[in-house]
Amino acid sequence: MTAGQGLLPVADRGTVRRAALRLVRADGRAFTATLLLNALAAGAGLVGPWLVGRIVDAVRRGHGVGAVDRLAPWILLCALAQVLLARWARLVGYRFGERTLARVREEYVERVLALPASVVERAGTGDLTARGTADVAIVGTTLRDVGPELLVNTVQALFVLVAVFALDPLLGAFGLLGLTPIWLALRWYLRRARDGYLAEGAATSEVAEILASTAAGARTVEAFGLRQRRITASRDALEKSRRTRFYTLFLRTVFFPAVEVTYTVPVAGVLLLGGWLHQRGAVGVGAVVAAALYLRQFTEPLDQILMRVEQLQSSSASFARVEGLAQAPGADTGSPARAPDAHITGSAQAPCKDAVPADDRIDVRGVRYAYERGGEVLRGVDLTVRPGERLAVVGPSGAGKTTLSRLLAGIDRPGTGAVTVGGVPVAELAPELLRRQVVLVTQEHHVFLGTVRDNLLIAEPEAADADLWAALAAVGADEWVRELPDGLDTPLGEGGSATDGSQAQQLALARVVLADPHTLILDEATALLDPTTARHAERALAAVLEGRTVIAIAHRLHTAHDADRVAVMENGRLTELGTHEDLVTAHGAYAALWRTWHGETAEQP
Repeated sequence: MTAGQGLLPVADRGTVRRAALRLVRADGRAFTATLLLNALAAGAGLVGPWLVGRIVDAVRRGHGVGAVDRLAPWILLCALAQVLLARWARLVGYRFGERTLARVREEYVERVLALPASVVERAGTGDLTARGTADVAIVGTTLRDVGPELLVNTVQALFVLVAVFALDPLLGAFGLLGLTPIWLALRWYLRRARDGYLAEGAATSEVAEILASTAAGARTVEAFGLRQRRITASRDALEKSRRTRFYTLFLRTVFFPAVEVTYTVPVAGVLLLGGWLHQRGAVGVGAVVAAALYLRQFTEPLDQILMRVEQLQSSSASFARVEGLAQAPGADTGSPARAPDAHITGSAQAPCKDAVPADDRIDVRGVRYAYERGGEVLRGVDLTVRPGERLAVVGPSGAGKTTLSRLLAGIDRPGTGAVTVGGVPVAELAPELLRRQVVLVTQEHHVFLGTVRDNLLIAEPEAADADLWAALAAVGADEWVRELPDGLDTPLGEGGSATDGSQAQQLALARVVLADPHTLILDEATALLDPTTARHAERALAAVLEGRTVIAIAHRLHTAHDADRVAVMENGRLTELGTHEDLVTAHGAYAALWRTWHGETAEQP
């Protein structure tokens, strides 16, 4: 999959609005308090210009210094009240923003963990990384800083406009008319900004995906001489990202200068109209001065509003990408999220929480499957796996073995046909129940940041220490864990104790023991380990397999030799099924594979 082909969905405007309202309702008291304090601060700020107008009128009527001395302290008092109320409003608003940001982060993590593994694989780590870092950070900045500031300035601007209309409706209407160029510039900008920022976010995700995939596959890139190709792909992605960033920069360079030029229009218009009306006795000088001061005061919150609106376009696009995670195929955010595990893999897509398998029998009926932008991988596969059986699935590379294992584990759904356990479709089982039914053990093994205990409780959060030690003992890991400085509470990974390949594999298998599934699917779980480590891992694996149904995707045929039955895959079809001895004597595809493999191993010293 090339970068960008599997990008996750983006929420539409309506979904983003509903999500924002949901966040506001979650902390409604703080939001209401922020609005009320802002209104009080704006009201206090309106008193000063009105009192200046009163002073002007009093002086013109000959009242002299007395009027100034009497009203000036009130101007100072109101200014002080505005500062205190505004600071209080910002404090409440920032607290609201921090709590809301925490909810966004928690929801994002829950949604990521609830995604089916197949969706994550097709999307790529780059898109998830970009959304979980840059996009969440932008949304957080908006909630913490932009949101409260926007509330403050919006309330102030509305109060100022109302005050101008209260002084004189005609002056208010003329001042509002002077804002028309700003409205036109804003409309032009808003029509283009969201799409521009969404394109910029997608381009950023593509860059992150290419960098992540290149770093992860660095050895493969070097081995196959793909360095120049990856450099070219990276440059293309960076060029696309540069163009999208330049486009949003162009929008800002048009929008803000146009706005700055028109700030003086309302003030100048009100002064000209006010002078004309005053000559005709329609309005007093104090009212004209107050209206001009109000509109001059209006430019500051308006300027802040327009700056925040520009930031909101970027934030809205980021919020749409964060919320889009809930619309990913198979996303399930209705149940508690579980931490992912490279060895314990299941599907959260469309879980059927009430479905309980009648028994442990696995049935594959008429299964067909095709990957996106690819041909059909499985073509009408029928198979039954009996409880307690050991089944080996063999065949040449590209025959569909790994794809079949993913369907059996519930990671993917068949295009047509059904994969069931105890009569219930595997992919529709709730994650907690699926983990008890089928577990896929792959070639990959991972140690999560945290303690040994944290790494084990992923599989069974309610497990007691005795259960954890029993699981470690079952795979031969209890001795080295007891030697760690703090035992189960020893941190692992960066900044903690290091683990080698064998120990990482043992921890993964201990998780399998704790999950206690009735069926294990092995996709050559020790194939990538060195011989010494592999022997340790295979001994641990043997303890885990005891008493369970085992489906082994066999790339090395000694696994098939020890199985109860062997299933042979060719070109996406199940062509042979039987015991090792029966298939060898049948002189079919398996017999040819066996002779080839046995001949190669016999020649080894």
